[in-house]
This record gives sequence, C-alpha cells and structure tokens, in this order.
Amino acid sequence: MSKQAKPRPLSDKEAKAVVHMLRVSPRKLNLLAQLIRGKKVATALADLEFSNKRISHEVRKALESAIANAENNHDLDVDDLVVQQAYVGRAMVMKRFHARARGRAGRVEKPFSNLTIIVREQAEAAAEAAA
Repeated sequence: MSKQAKPRPLSDKEAKAVVHMLRVSPRKLNLLAQLIRGKKVATALADLEFSNKRISHEVRKALESAIANAENNHDLDVDDLVVQQAYVGRAMVMKRFHARARGRAGRVEKPFSNLTIIVREQAEAAAEAAA
C-alpha cells in the first residue's frame, strides 16, 4: 500500500519557486522581496535587472524559475503572471570570530536566507490593460 498523495497547497492558477541558503541576511533580502511583491512579472524582472544589490541576480533567477514552473508544469500564461507573494525566511547562521585587543574575541555572524516566490495568473489584470 502506498501513501496517499497530499493535496496541492497552491491553487490551480499559482506556481512557486523556493531558493534555499542564499548567502545574504534576511533583512537585506527582504528589501528585494518588497521591490517585486505585487508587480507584473515583466516589471519585476526589469527592476531586478537594474538593481544595484549584489543578490538581485539570484532573486532574478528564482523569479525566472517560478515563471518556468508556471509555464511548463501548470500551463499558465506568462503574460498574465503577477508576483503574488515573495517572502524571506532565516536559514543557517555561520558563527565566526574576529580577534580583538587583549586576547579577546568578537563574534561575527554570517547569516543565510531562504526565498519563496509565488506567481499567480490574473486574467482580469490583462483584460484591463488591453482595454
């Protein structure tokens, strides 16, 4: 006997991509997540392309992955996609030390982050743009 399949947590008009262990603090990554949240996919890609943040290239790859998942796995129209959710979570924190005066040590934390991007097909947004 096999295990029952879990129901899909997202609706039929949604697709997601998750990136684990990005080498940036969650606070810095959340700035880019706020930048693309709620925008059409083409606009979000353009914003990430011209962003000065170091990690914007990785966020752009995650968004492109979510778009590819929507197109190939769920047969959604790429032109109607909107970034519904983009949220950041904490991952591992590497702990290092920095030598200080008089034989002491200062703690240095190097945090990692997880990024989840959910895109949704919104046909009404495309209909309003065409009208």
